[in-house]
Amino acid sequence: MKKDADFKLIQKNKKAYFNYEILEDLECGMALVGTEVKSVREGRVSFSDSYVEIKDGQFELIGFIIQPYSHGGKVFNHQGDRKRILLAHKQEIKKFRRKVEAKGMTIVPLEIYIKHNLVKMKIALARGKAVYDKKAAIKERDLQRDARREMKSLGY
Repeated sequence: MKKDADFKLIQKNKKAYFNYEILEDLECGMALVGTEVKSVREGRVSFSDSYVEIKDGQFELIGFIIQPYSHGGKVFNHQGDRKRILLAHKQEIKKFRRKVEAKGMTIVPLEIYIKHNLVKMKIALARGKAVYDKKAAIKERDLQRDARREMKSLGY
C-alpha cells in the first residue's frame, strides 16, 4: 500500500496474518458515529476475534471493539462492541459472497487506518492455516531474526 502524507495506520491485525492465509484484500469505508471516529484517532481499537459477515447485501463487522471516547461524557458516547457496517461496492460484496459460500473461506479485518480524513479498513478473503503451516511460519521468522542479528553483529 502506498504511504503518503494523508495516510495514518492506526492498528494492524497481526493475529490474522498468523492464523490465516490471505488470498485477496479489499479497502472498505466504515460507517461510524462521531465519538467512534475520535476514539479511532486516539488508537483505542481492538481486533480481538473480529470477523466480517455478509448480511442483507452489505459487510457487517462483528467483534471489533472501539473503546468509548476518553474525553466524552456518558450521554453522547458510543457502545464499544456494537456491529458496524463496512462500505463497499455491491459488485465487490457479491464477489466475496460467492467465494465465501463456494470455497468455505472467511473474511477477516487486517488493518484500520485514516486516509484523507476518512476511517478505512482493509479486509481480506482468507483460508485458515493448518498447525504445521503456523509452525513453519514461526521457524521462518526465527531464522530471519537470527540472520538479521548476525548481519548486525558483523557490521552490515
